[in-house]
Amino acid sequence: MACHGPQGNSQVPTTPSLAGQPRIFLENQLVLIRDGMRVVPEMKGVLDGVKDEEIVQMAGYFSAQKAQPAEKGQARQDAFQRGQALAAKALCASCHNADYAGRQQIPRLAGQPEPFLMQSLKQFRDRPEPGRDTMMSAVLLGMKDAELADLAHFLAHFR
Repeated sequence: MACHGPQGNSQVPTTPSLAGQPRIFLENQLVLIRDGMRVVPEMKGVLDGVKDEEIVQMAGYFSAQKAQPAEKGQARQDAFQRGQALAAKALCASCHNADYAGRQQIPRLAGQPEPFLMQSLKQFRDRPEPGRDTMMSAVLLGMKDAELADLAHFLAHFR
């Protein structure tokens, strides 16, 4: 919670909130990170020796927490509308659901910190890594940084 915030609601702009994430998504990501199949430098060593049962408990705890929007204040309408149009064109809701809350092994995007979303979108587009969804790389292929910024703004402010 030191990094991901109280009850899993991040206070750090580049760190995702875990609160309200689908349990299966959290379980999968924690196992991938623990087993070294997904490299997250900030998590290096944190999950060493953690048993599957403990991962299930952690995932259950964080998924049961109420997600609080990371972004405060009003969205910039122009960027929000462009991001909304991009999300529709890219069919983001077909996997992440219409409320962008995610489901099963697919993460919640709504209300995540905008800098984290931008960083993640660029990573998916530019350097897909082991343990990451290759479908996302294909969806984002060819999008410019400005488009990713609009998409991140939309998702961060989506309520």
